[in-house]
Amino acid sequence: MPFIRVSYYENQYDRKKLGQISRIIGSELVEYFNVPEDDVFQVFHSHKEGEFFYSSNYLGVERSDGLLYIQITLKSGRTTSQKKDFYRALAELLSNELPMRKEDVFVVLVDNEFEDWSFGNGEAQMLKAPKIGRDL
Repeated sequence: MPFIRVSYYENQYDRKKLGQISRIIGSELVEYFNVPEDDVFQVFHSHKEGEFFYSSNYLGVERSDGLLYIQITLKSGRTTSQKKDFYRALAELLSNELPMRKEDVFVVLVDNEFEDWSFGNGEAQMLKAPKIGRDL
């Protein structure tokens, strides 16, 4: 049930690359966080000059205009180890498959609870879901 927002500087990624990014994020969520394969809710936002800002070297990471901000809102409960493994694998896979720089993969995980989700119809479906697979 993760909801993913990806922001990037306009004209850095074409439709094909955005599709690859989407697929890679999804595959790594399946592998590292046990998210169902068909649980895909992603929004991509391009930003014009003057709408996209970043530090080019904060914490010793040299970023470029190819920077991707990847914000993932998901159910709490992942371990620090899972998160670190996810960050590493996501950056490596994006770097190898696009290609792009690992330094330009900026990820923020936002934890929340089942009652924080409505998938439509004005209902909190996750509160009614069976126990199986509820670690999404």
